[in-house]
Amino acid sequence: MSSETANLKSTALSDLHISLGAKMVPFAGFNMPVLYTNLIQEHHTVRNEVGVFDVSHMGEFYVEGPKAYDLVEYVTSNDVSTLSDGRVQYSCLPNENGGIVDDLLVYRVNAEKYLLVVNAGNIDKDFAWISKHNEKFGATLSNHSDQYSLLAVQGPKATATLQKLTSVNLSEIPYYHFTIGEMAGINDVIISNTGYTGAGGFEIYIKNADARAMWDAIFTAGADAGIKPIGLGARDTLRLEKGFCLYGNDIDDTTSPIEAGLGWITKFNHPFINSDYHKQLKENKPSKKLVGFKLIDKGIPRQHYPVCDENGNPIGEVTSGTMSPTLNEAIGLAYVPSSLSTAGSTIFIEVRGKLLKGEVCKLPFF
Repeated sequence: MSSETANLKSTALSDLHISLGAKMVPFAGFNMPVLYTNLIQEHHTVRNEVGVFDVSHMGEFYVEGPKAYDLVEYVTSNDVSTLSDGRVQYSCLPNENGGIVDDLLVYRVNAEKYLLVVNAGNIDKDFAWISKHNEKFGATLSNHSDQYSLLAVQGPKATATLQKLTSVNLSEIPYYHFTIGEMAGINDVIISNTGYTGAGGFEIYIKNADARAMWDAIFTAGADAGIKPIGLGARDTLRLEKGFCLYGNDIDDTTSPIEAGLGWITKFNHPFINSDYHKQLKENKPSKKLVGFKLIDKGIPRQHYPVCDENGNPIGEVTSGTMSPTLNEAIGLAYVPSSLSTAGSTIFIEVRGKLLKGEVCKLPFF
């Protein structure tokens, strides 16, 4: 075991993944399964049937008390006032320099209790950031990341599979809503109609002690639906086909949500950290924008590949890129000058010294 591997955190199911033959890789400080058999097969399983991801590396914070709403409203960009009990909201944590600390999900349990779900690599940074700003609010903030396991059950057959395990009517939970109930004989399960694949399904939050029992129950229930474990490799190709941003690639501490096409989660009817900057950026139009593109010439775009004009002058950078298993086309996300951000615009991607022609297109790709 290398020193790098020895220092990695494990999820409650890491030994199970290893026993299933998963290829394990370091990811956000955790030892995580990147694939089990074949990335393209795993991708198609989620698009067409049902797959299960262990995403227990994600972080969970609770914000509670009379000042919980005030704190969450101030540190996040979206409009928390639109949430009611049992609703989920995609949002981001703006920093003080015009960028993003992290993107996250905000769950409203009740008027004085919110669950924030953050990216694994940012758990400590996010908790410190929110804690710093909580000094003037005095909400009760607690980090439960090491106590929860999270299974994403995704695909068109996910709902029917999970329905076998619970008396909760899953078809009555709309997209971006959740309930807390019993599933597979386990109580107090957070059953959330969310996901990072665009294939439909649920994310299931349980305590670590219940993770293996839930995993086994889900796989028994999904046996006739072709259920399979899915690695993080397919999670990346699935999210990219839907044009979902990945923190550290497409958004980071230097990018504004306005530049990233996340104006829809940036609401100016309430003051949030550095909100004036983003409001002015929106009103004055950003100089660059995150766009989707497809390669017309043969090749595969990768993160950090230069985006160029027809003369080979660098004008931007690829933030995410892959060969789409569903479309069988090379696709990517990139920041380009706003003048080239409209669908149909021609750009060039430098791949191994060659300029490959690409076309800006509307998102999602699929």
